[in-house]
Amino acid sequence: MALTSNKKVNVALAGLLDRQDYLVTQANDLARSLGNLSTFQHKVLDYCFSYVTANDNANTVYHLTTLEIIHHLGLNTSGDSYKRVVKAFKALNENTAIYMRTTEPDGKHGILMTSLFAYIKVIDDGRVEFKFSATVAPFVFQLKRQFYSFHLSELTRVRSKYTLAMMKLWNANAIGKWRDQNDPSSLPPAATIKGSLTDWESWFLGSDDDGKPIKWPAGRFKQKAIDVAIKELGSLYPQTMINVLRLTHGRRIEGFQIEFRPIRTVLDLNPQVIDGKP
Repeated sequence: MALTSNKKVNVALAGLLDRQDYLVTQANDLARSLGNLSTFQHKVLDYCFSYVTANDNANTVYHLTTLEIIHHLGLNTSGDSYKRVVKAFKALNENTAIYMRTTEPDGKHGILMTSLFAYIKVIDDGRVEFKFSATVAPFVFQLKRQFYSFHLSELTRVRSKYTLAMMKLWNANAIGKWRDQNDPSSLPPAATIKGSLTDWESWFLGSDDDGKPIKWPAGRFKQKAIDVAIKELGSLYPQTMINVLRLTHGRRIEGFQIEFRPIRTVLDLNPQVIDGKP
């Protein structure tokens, strides 16, 4: 009976381990694993990440205030704004589950189910205290050091959660450093992002309340998620050529490849190429 039970567990785990789209194994996987968050929740999380410094460790406790976030996001200091920020922290606590592959001393493979935050404490005077999970903290530090090179002012201009997700994918896959805002002539770097439809859905849509991946028809996903992100990025970074390619098998769309290429020009351009058409 025990042998049969072990076989069933092995089969169940194998099915989960095959789904690489949600397993966090490196820093840019962490950036791609936050598809459940709304635009506002993304921006609150970005503000939390901005507190990370090169000298931090897994035991570092961070302190900020809700008023800081309200001012940062340009909100008025009404009761509704405070309530919105507190609800965002509640959502961050609930919607940042992290799944990681493990290997035991005996060679057995498994999945560690943990969370981004060890805890988040909100106090009635507006103070906020939080700590990242010790298991996930190294990925947070690597993400901030290697990929999270945006200025917060850039992220606050973004309206769509899909644009925020695309920016982070762009940054994580960039060839070279992100642009220097102190140099007006600098441009965002080139990058190529390639993934299956399942990959893109996990990066942009996340999962439902039961933990099941959210699935959209390919046409709807492209129109409502990718095209929305590309249009906004085109207006934010007009000196970047953005090329969207469908990856197909016959007539079936199996994924997308998106290429970002900086263009140095004195013209006011907003070039976007989708499926080979400007």
